[in-house]
Amino acid sequence: MSSFAPDLFHSDNVGLEPHPTARDKAVAKNVLRTGSLILSIPSLATILLPTEKGQRCDCCFSSQSSGVTLRRCTGCASYWYCGTKCQTLQWPIHKRFCKNFNRYFASTAFDSLEAHEKLDALLLTHLSAEASIEDITPHRAREISIFLSLVPGPAVNTRIPPICPLSTKERPTNLDALYARCGNNNFTIHSHLTTIAHGVFPLASRLFNHSCLPNAAAKVIIEPSQAISLNIIALRDIAVGEEICIPYLDPALLQTRQQIFQLTYGFTCSCPSCIMMENIGRLPPLPESENELGALNTALRHFVFPSWEHDASEILLPAKPFTEIPRSLFPVLHESYLTQLSESFSSTSHDGPSDTALDVGLTLLALYALIYPPNYPQIGMHSLEMAKTAWNASIIAERNESRFGTAAVDLEKKAQLYLRLSSEILNVFGPEGDPGGPLEEISVLQSLIHENMRV
Repeated sequence: MSSFAPDLFHSDNVGLEPHPTARDKAVAKNVLRTGSLILSIPSLATILLPTEKGQRCDCCFSSQSSGVTLRRCTGCASYWYCGTKCQTLQWPIHKRFCKNFNRYFASTAFDSLEAHEKLDALLLTHLSAEASIEDITPHRAREISIFLSLVPGPAVNTRIPPICPLSTKERPTNLDALYARCGNNNFTIHSHLTTIAHGVFPLASRLFNHSCLPNAAAKVIIEPSQAISLNIIALRDIAVGEEICIPYLDPALLQTRQQIFQLTYGFTCSCPSCIMMENIGRLPPLPESENELGALNTALRHFVFPSWEHDASEILLPAKPFTEIPRSLFPVLHESYLTQLSESFSSTSHDGPSDTALDVGLTLLALYALIYPPNYPQIGMHSLEMAKTAWNASIIAERNESRFGTAAVDLEKKAQLYLRLSSEILNVFGPEGDPGGPLEEISVLQSLIHENMRV
C-alpha cells in the first residue's frame, strides 16, 4: 500500500491526520461555514450514461437542452463536443482509442456485458488511455499517482472487462491496478440530483471518508468548455480539527448499505446512524391495516416536527441528526416504507387529489428529516415539490371559491412554508449540475406568490 506523499496535496481548508481504522482522515484546518466551498477537485476520467450520449458534450457535459450545439467527432462519430476547446482538451486521451472505438463498441465482447459492466469498461478505457500518455503533464501524472495509491476494492470479481484497444497496440501494464480501484473510487455525477455520468476524482477518494450523517457533500457545476471538477460543500459549520466526511451512497439505504459497503468498499460503517441501526437489530414489520399505518405516519410527523402538534401551519426542521428514535417508530426504517411514500407522493402530486399529496408529502418530509442530516439536498428538493404542489392546489382552489377563500389562503400559506424550507436548504448546497434547476424554480415561485399576494 502506497503512502500519501504530502507534496501531492495542499489546501488552506483541509489537512490529513491519522485515523484509527482508515488510512487517514481529512480534517478542517479552519472553521468551515455552512455552504462554503471546502475544496474543488479535478476529474481524472469521466463517462456519460448511455441515455446522455449525444445529448451532452462528452468533455464538459453541457447539454443541448441548455442551448449548446453539439458536433460529432469526425473520427469515430461516437463522441460529441460543444466546441473545439472541449475536443482539444479531451483529444490527448480520445485519440488513443478513437479509430478503434466503433469496432469495439459493436463487438460481441462488449455487447455481452451487463449495463454496469459496460460503464466500467468505458471508464477503464479512459483511465488506461490517461495512464498510457507518454508526454503526460505533471498535473495528470500526479492525479494518476494518487489514484494508484488508493486502496483497491474487495476482490469479489477479478475479471477485467474488455477495454477498447488503444492506438499503442499494447495492453497497459497497470490495467489490473487501475481496475482494482475503479469500482470503489467511482463518483456518481448529478445534475439537479439526477444521475448523468460517473467519474474518477482521485484526490476526493484519497481525502474524504464516508459517513451516513455527513457534514459535507459533493457536487459539480456544468459550464461549457470547462473540465469537470468535484466541489465539496460544507452542509453545516465544521469546527477546526473536525473530520470532514461525505456520503459514498444514499444514506436512505438503511437496511442494505452495510452490505454495499462490504461488497463495494470493503469496510463496515460505524457512523452514529449505523450504530443506531445495529442496536435496533431486526426491524419490526410495517403495519398492514390502513388505520395502524395512518397512526404510524402521524406518530412520525409528531416526533420529527414537535411544533406541528401545536400548530399544523408551522414546521421546523431538526437542527441535529437523529441518532435515537422511539421503538414505536422502528418500522419506518424499512426501505420499503420510503419507497411506498415516494411512489404515493409522486402519483398524487401530479394526478391528485392534492390534499392526499400534501398529507403523504408531509410524512415523507418527516422521514427525510429523520434519516438525512440537516441541510441534505434531498430534503430541500422534496420541500420544493411540496411547495409546487401546494401552490398549484391554491390556484385551483381560487377558481372554485372567492378570491380570498379559506382553502386558497391556507394552501398558499403552505406553499410559502415549504418554499422557505427548500430555499434555506438548497441555498446551502448551492447551484448544482446544469444552469437553472431548483434554485431558479424557487425564484420563479417566490415571484408568483409575491405577485399573487399583491393582486
